[in-house]
Amino acid sequence: MLNNLKIGIRRKITLGYIVIILCLLASVLILNNQITSLQKERNNIIKNNSHIHAVTNCIEKYILDMESSQRGFVITGEPSYLENYYEAGEKWRSDFNELYQLFENKPTQQQKLNEIKATIEHWITTSGEPSIEFQKENNAEALGELFKVDVGRKDMETVRAQFESLRSEVIESMQAKVNNLDKKNSIVTLTLLGILVFISVVAIIIANGISRSIVKTLTQVTQTIQEIAASKSSQKGRIHVRTNDEINDLAAATNRLLDTLERREWLQLNIAEIVTKYQGISAITKLAETFLSEIAQKTQSSLGAFYVRETTDNDIQFVKKAAFADARDDVGMESFKLGQGLIGQCALEKKILIYNDIPEDFRLIGTGLGEAPPKSIFIVPVIYENDVIAVVELATMTGFNEQQQQLVKQVIETFGLTINSVLGRMEIVRLLNESRVLTEELQVQSEELQAQSKELQMQTEELTMINEQLEERTKEAELKTKELKQAKREIEKSAEQLLLNSNYKSEFLANMSHELRTPLNSILILSEMLAENSQSKLSDEEAEFAKVIHSSGEDLLALINDILDLSKVEAGKLDISFDEMNMSEVPVQIEQTFAPVATKKNLQFHISKEKNVTDVFYTDEKRFQQILKNLLSNAFKFTEQGSVNLGIKQLGQEQLTTNMQDLSADWLEITVTDTGIGIPKDKHQLIFESFQQGDGATVRKYGGTGLGLSICKELARLLGGWVSLHSEEGQGSTFTLTIPSLPNGIEEQKYLGLAIHGVGTANEVEEQEQLLEIREFSQHDVEVFQGKNILIVDDDYRNIYALKNALEKRGMNILVAKDGVECLDILQANDEIDLILMDIMMPNLDGYETMSIIRKQLNITDLPIIALTAKAMKNDRDKSLEAGASDYISKPLNLDQLISVLRVWLVSKGS
Repeated sequence: MLNNLKIGIRRKITLGYIVIILCLLASVLILNNQITSLQKERNNIIKNNSHIHAVTNCIEKYILDMESSQRGFVITGEPSYLENYYEAGEKWRSDFNELYQLFENKPTQQQKLNEIKATIEHWITTSGEPSIEFQKENNAEALGELFKVDVGRKDMETVRAQFESLRSEVIESMQAKVNNLDKKNSIVTLTLLGILVFISVVAIIIANGISRSIVKTLTQVTQTIQEIAASKSSQKGRIHVRTNDEINDLAAATNRLLDTLERREWLQLNIAEIVTKYQGISAITKLAETFLSEIAQKTQSSLGAFYVRETTDNDIQFVKKAAFADARDDVGMESFKLGQGLIGQCALEKKILIYNDIPEDFRLIGTGLGEAPPKSIFIVPVIYENDVIAVVELATMTGFNEQQQQLVKQVIETFGLTINSVLGRMEIVRLLNESRVLTEELQVQSEELQAQSKELQMQTEELTMINEQLEERTKEAELKTKELKQAKREIEKSAEQLLLNSNYKSEFLANMSHELRTPLNSILILSEMLAENSQSKLSDEEAEFAKVIHSSGEDLLALINDILDLSKVEAGKLDISFDEMNMSEVPVQIEQTFAPVATKKNLQFHISKEKNVTDVFYTDEKRFQQILKNLLSNAFKFTEQGSVNLGIKQLGQEQLTTNMQDLSADWLEITVTDTGIGIPKDKHQLIFESFQQGDGATVRKYGGTGLGLSICKELARLLGGWVSLHSEEGQGSTFTLTIPSLPNGIEEQKYLGLAIHGVGTANEVEEQEQLLEIREFSQHDVEVFQGKNILIVDDDYRNIYALKNALEKRGMNILVAKDGVECLDILQANDEIDLILMDIMMPNLDGYETMSIIRKQLNITDLPIIALTAKAMKNDRDKSLEAGASDYISKPLNLDQLISVLRVWLVSKGS
């Protein structure tokens, strides 16, 4: 009976404190009245004193306001000062009456107040009011006399002194009352000290008795806790207490704490093991299998499936990547969409779902002995940046306890980042592989083009031999005239066939341009967006991969342009515009362009121009600059140490041949000299041929297509001059450009359409000039993209994907049409389209026909249409503009150029 009776420590201590409280109660009742009385008296003193100080300060402030308002009115004559003057006059009288009431039963202070009032009224009657009246009457003489005496200033000083004396007297009175209260407080303190001494003695006696009954049990609990702390096993012992008091409750709480710590330790240990297992995995399938295996074992799951989000053509679905304990290899659906079934609903709502009431026809769990239905299903969404990127489904025959559920939830919190990182790495590897494949295909096509070029050259040589044979036959016998004419006709047919072959080749190169530029377009745009890493989602290594992809794509584009330029050289149509140019500006321009290159390669760079060189020279300045830049680029490219020199001089009349004088009286000679690798003499003519360089080792070390010097040679010919070479292997090279000044150009000049290696095709030069104009137009940086509706018409999903992502980041709304027919349907149903990006080569209805229908049949004339095409031949721009395009951009697209063109047309449309 006594053992079941619980006498807790609280009761034991309470009994002791009851005695102390009874002793304190009497003392508290006695001291309470004293303390309350002292507190009230002190509060009254402080409150009264604070109020007196506040009122005196207000009165003094109002008097000063009156003085400043009076002086302001006297100085400026502004009536608004009088409003403040009279308002302050009313307020100080009101506060004065209140202060007078506060000093009730204090005749000394009231006497001082009366003196202050008299001084204030004296100032008003002798200084304040008279000065105001004099100002109103514009009596400047009276005002001057009044301020000479300045009685008001003395009154103000007196008022301040009187207020200060009054406040000092109030403080002294308050201090006397405070001192009296301090004496009473000392008496109360001594009384309280005596009571505390008495109570302390009683408390010590009671505490000594209670502690004896507690210490023994606490000692037992302490020893047990020390034994548990010294134990190294994961399963700790437990505390057992026989007493029925709070110590027993402490032991029970400690035991519960140990249970919680063991569960937490289990949770953290298992989380660490799972995370460690899937670290370093770079394939999503392997990651899914590893994660599912580990999480199933930790949660004692009998079945499991892992789904990863995939997006194709704006269709989101989750595809199974791994399964656990699948006896028939068909655990779960192969894929599902958002909202489809319980697992689809989990992905849609982004919530964890647990179901314990499983229907009888649910999937059975297979073992070696048979199959059994699950007891519980656990569906968990894996979220990254508020998007579900994967879903995990687990099933068990026993049920998921709270600890297992917490394990899954905590592991999933960071697992989304791992999945996104693996998917990102896989996408980068895929893009790199695509880039390699494209590079190999382009190399094969380049080799095919070279073979075709050699074949054409052989045909040309054969025709030359036939022509020589015909000439010999003509000299031998005039009787064979009939046979000669027949042979001539055959030659003409062969020439026509060569021309036809050349046209076929040009068309092939144009088609090849489209097929190569289309994938390059998406590669360049997407790799540029990845390299920018605007949201810092990629690591530094991944961003560097993207930059390598973009750089390789640009190199491929340069190679494509060089090959197309070669076809234009062979087709042969390029306008040369002869106009005056300022030769004095040439050294400055060249210095600005190549000085940084020389500094980077630690080379000396010298430019010299003789004094007799004419300032005004007539030639095609753009082609002249292209030749110089190409020659200097080669000089720096093949020079590792030493110097590069540019010399400009004018040839004297004695240096000109008769033919040169017939063409022009003024000739320039420009030399580019370097201390580079030099060129063997047997290669001097070879390097001016297409696709040729000095030697194989040079190609491997320095790269290039081998078109630069052949283009320089043809451009020099079109300008009426030539390029010559003096070089020896290992001793540097000197290239000399000799050109005439031609104010009227060269009559009946037929020339080749050329592109300048390292600068860009003629079409691209024109586009760059447009881009400069666009950038100058957009200096105000007007933000016009937000909310604009852009319609992309393209049959290549890669281009659509790249453009859509790039433009949506700038706030534009994107609509997509796969061909011209779908574009026309969208335009007829939607009249809020702001701009169209129109691809040219499409099935069903191409870009030319679509633009023509929009302009003529639909009569939509003010809608900007930007034509995009990878088949960048010479007349494509004119055909696009004639069909109804507002502007034209060739693929692969330059994002800066595209954004600038969009800004121009959207601003133009808005204005």
